[in-house]
Amino acid sequence: MRREKYGLKSHISHLKSLFMKRLVVFTGAGISAESGLKTFRDSDGLWENYNIEDVATPMAWVKNRKLVLDFYNQRRKQVLGAEPNAAHKGLVELEKNFEVQIITQNIDDLHERAGSKKVLHLHGEIRKARSSVDPALIYDINGWEINEGEKCTKGSQLRPHIVWFGEMVPELENAVHLVSMTDIFIIIGTSLQVYPAASLINYAPAESEKYYIDPLASQNYSYDNIHCINKKATEGVTELIHQLLNLA
Repeated sequence: MRREKYGLKSHISHLKSLFMKRLVVFTGAGISAESGLKTFRDSDGLWENYNIEDVATPMAWVKNRKLVLDFYNQRRKQVLGAEPNAAHKGLVELEKNFEVQIITQNIDDLHERAGSKKVLHLHGEIRKARSSVDPALIYDINGWEINEGEKCTKGSQLRPHIVWFGEMVPELENAVHLVSMTDIFIIIGTSLQVYPAASLINYAPAESEKYYIDPLASQNYSYDNIHCINKKATEGVTELIHQLLNLA
């Protein structure tokens, strides 16, 4: 009897998933800023008082490996001390009514810690390290540090598992495919100025619903086929949920 009930429940859940609308959420630094993580496009043009060219490029790694490692160690420590905010948690709530896929420019793991089941990181993950000679060798970091002398199985220095400026974006093709299949496309907390990630909106189906949450949303993107919510992520996601549940 228990098996029959479980089977019926699973069957109903499967049928429900078949009719759920597909919802892709593209997030940027603005959603994590409300958890206390600074963006690299702050008003002074610096990221935690560092020039981007000195800490987030392949040339920076060649020039001063220790500085780059120390910089990301501090960012990692900050991420570990941060907590998901109401916007991260609100997106998890949408999974009750939609098939939700997160695509994020952020290197933190706040979406995962909030409970999101499907997260694609375009620019890497701060809590992972990878080989500096073989990109396929990726390791979880125990703690918040990668130190000089820590090596992969091929004997090369471990580096942050981050897509630096000037490097290819390996997950871009997968992101384009996900966006091209969506019924609803949502952008949260990004200026849409960082390419190629900012081009993702161009791949959303013409008939799909589109929403853009950011304090400067209507200034950054003024096309008629997108609903702009000119608010911070936490407030904007709350408003969005109310709108979407009327569509579900």
